[in-house]
Amino acid sequence: MTGGIARVFMVLASCALISSCVGDVGQLNGRGGSGMDMQGAAERADALLDDVLEEIRPEVQWTHGPTTTGSCDVTRRRAVMTIISAERRGSFLGLVDRFWRKSDYRIKAVNDDVDVPAIFAQTRDGFGVSLIVGGKGQAFFEVDSPCVRESGVAEPLAKPNGPSYADAAVIPRPNIHSDFWSAGAS
Repeated sequence: MTGGIARVFMVLASCALISSCVGDVGQLNGRGGSGMDMQGAAERADALLDDVLEEIRPEVQWTHGPTTTGSCDVTRRRAVMTIISAERRGSFLGLVDRFWRKSDYRIKAVNDDVDVPAIFAQTRDGFGVSLIVGGKGQAFFEVDSPCVRESGVAEPLAKPNGPSYADAAVIPRPNIHSDFWSAGAS
C-alpha cells in the first residue's frame, strides 16, 4: 500500500476505534440492546453510504473498500474513484457537511489539514460516519456501527457505479476525470 493511502486507512482505523467503542448513545456494551445484529448494522451502513453518495452532484464514481468486523461492530467503506481536485475539495467537503447536518448528524470533528481534510460525524442511532480526502484527491467514506449482536456479515449488495476493485489487492488512486470535480487537477 502506498504511503498516502496507508495514512488514510490508519486515520480511518483510529476513528473506527473511537466511534465504535465510545458511542454517545448509551450503548457502551450494547450487545443486542437495539435488537440489531451485525448484518443489520452492515445494511444500515450501506444505506448511509448510498444516501451521501446520491447527494453528490455531479455524480462521482466509487468502489467498495474493505468491510471489517470486530467482536460486535461492522465497518463499511467506499473509495471515490473520481479525482477531486484541490480547487474542488472545499466544495466536496462542504456538500457532505451540509447533507450530514441536514440529516441531523452530529459533527464531531473537522480536520482542515490541506493534505488530508476530513469530517467525522455521528448519526442519532450511533453510527460513526467519516469522509477523508487523501492523496491525489481520493475521497474515502467510512461508516462504523455501534456495538450490536454478533452475526455473520454478507458482502454489500450495491454495485459500484464504475469499475469494481473487489478482487484487487489494492484500490488504485482515483482515475476518473470529472469536468467539475477534477477541474484544475493535473
